[in-house]
Amino acid sequence: MSDQTYSRAGSVAQAAALSVDPGAVILAGGTTLLDLIKCDVARPATLVDITHLSGLDEAKQTPDGVTIGALMKMSHAAEAPAIRAAYPAISQSLLLAASAQLRNMATIGGNVLQKTRCAYFRDPEAYPACNKRNPGSGCSALDNVTRNEAVLGTSDACIAVYPGDLAVALAAFDAVVKTDHRDIPVADFFLLPGETPERETVLEAGEIITGIFVPASPAAKNSTYLKVRERASYEFAAASAAVGLAFEDDGRTIRDIHVAIGGVATRPWRCTAVEEALRGQIFDEQAVREASRLAVEGAVARGANAYKIDLAPRVVARAILQLGGRT
Repeated sequence: MSDQTYSRAGSVAQAAALSVDPGAVILAGGTTLLDLIKCDVARPATLVDITHLSGLDEAKQTPDGVTIGALMKMSHAAEAPAIRAAYPAISQSLLLAASAQLRNMATIGGNVLQKTRCAYFRDPEAYPACNKRNPGSGCSALDNVTRNEAVLGTSDACIAVYPGDLAVALAAFDAVVKTDHRDIPVADFFLLPGETPERETVLEAGEIITGIFVPASPAAKNSTYLKVRERASYEFAAASAAVGLAFEDDGRTIRDIHVAIGGVATRPWRCTAVEEALRGQIFDEQAVREASRLAVEGAVARGANAYKIDLAPRVVARAILQLGGRT
């Protein structure tokens, strides 16, 4: 590990001013950052501690929705009554992530910004070529085992999966990332790798996430997060789905549906084609299964990750059918 300078911010404005300097990074829960430092992936010159800033560690509910403070712990957000009752998919996505110990430390803002778990990104000694870590060096994943890599949103420069669960649920329900000077829809927040995979979000230097706003809706209230993984806990998704469903008064016609998937793409992936195929239709198992195949439109398999193209639609269908009481 390298040496760092430590600065404790007394306000959001001070944190922004300190973090604009090259080599400065924000320290909140630290569960991702410290891991990256140990791996010699991150080499920050300055740690800007925001853990004691006030007013950013609560969930504030209004008739329009809920704002989750950026410094709220994952475990606290998952158990918050305002979130459990009106946004079960968000609560479930948090409870299915990491371990209890990490959820007690990690913050909402840090969780959204977590880095990929791509093995080639996290091992600079064995795999020096990584465009996300070292722009222009190449992508080691392309010529190695790809089982855990992405099939959606990839480029020749990067095929690393976005690892988070929470952001998938946020993407499904039109959440907005609030910073110290603007509001950014989650749909616009995460960037595709393209030729610049090192730039993962639209955040500018010195811009601080202060919270996440999630609008209220009947679909968000009737929602679920389904995560399929190779072991029961402390594992990242092979494929996941955040789904919300609302019916017309007849109880059979789909008035509204929200779908996003994780574990298969370079960013949280909204499945608008699935939504459009089912919105306004009578709820039917066969129709759900057929529409769910649209979740992986445009997917590109690279060797061992081909199974994700089959798995993801099944996870989507299962989540929708569970909500509709058909499983």
